[in-house]
Amino acid sequence: MTGDEASGYFDHDADFGVIGRGATVEAAFVNAARATFALMWEPETVARKEAIDVEFEEADVELALPTWLNALLGESAARHLALADFALEREGSRWRGRAFGEPWRDDLPSSTGVKGATLTALAVRPVGDGFEARCVVDV
Repeated sequence: MTGDEASGYFDHDADFGVIGRGATVEAAFVNAARATFALMWEPETVARKEAIDVEFEEADVELALPTWLNALLGESAARHLALADFALEREGSRWRGRAFGEPWRDDLPSSTGVKGATLTALAVRPVGDGFEARCVVDV
């Protein structure tokens, strides 16, 4: 998969639908996070100065997507961090992720604020030789 295919958006009336694709469910979730945070700022303008860890338990793979995205959004807001790079692994129902970014700064180009990931249009499914993860994010 190329970078152009790894993340994207789909039409939704009031908010944004984010899509992540990858060879594994975890890779699809990482790309969904990239799409979510790319709504807020240009990822290439964010330095990878700080790392945060996110852990959660979720046996339902579909419900794990908004749980992952909301955990990242919450940590980003609480720590005033612009996040742009992500990693995720899973062992059974235990998910462990890491995100990289830098403190918010006035000269960081920003765009749409994302409040949270929703269950609207939530889907995690096999597609071709990989997986696609999608949901609507509230802006």
